[in-house]
Amino acid sequence: MEIGDKVPEILGYDENGNEIRISDFKGKKIVLYFYPKDMTSGCTAEACNLRDNIGELEASGYAVIGASIDDAKSHQKFIAKHELPFHLIADTDKKLVEQFGVWGEKSMYGRKYFGTFRTTFIISEEGIVERIIGPKKIKTKDHANQILSGQ
Repeated sequence: MEIGDKVPEILGYDENGNEIRISDFKGKKIVLYFYPKDMTSGCTAEACNLRDNIGELEASGYAVIGASIDDAKSHQKFIAKHELPFHLIADTDKKLVEQFGVWGEKSMYGRKYFGTFRTTFIISEEGIVERIIGPKKIKTKDHANQILSGQ
């Protein structure tokens, strides 16, 4: 996905098995953020920063949706532990991460593996990608401010 692309109507299924559709968020911009893994330090920092600023995000017209390849049960635990007020898409078949181009080869400590690149897509009320905040730009502890300030 690139700026100007129309996103698919059906994004996937959330932690409760409910279908997440773009049309469910009429009149709102969507913050669709992809993250590597539930319960890890960076992903927890990012989710909690969005949680702590959800009022300001919503007041500015945004709805927040997280997505990772973790399953629904993992997402339920993550949401419960950190009291997250938004849904998390369980992209276990990797369809969404591949569609959005955020799945690929990564490297840590010299070891290569495949994983999700931490990336946030700002989607307009019409379902068009307006902004992309890429992996090297995301500040997990200040992500809501990055979204709100247009950085």
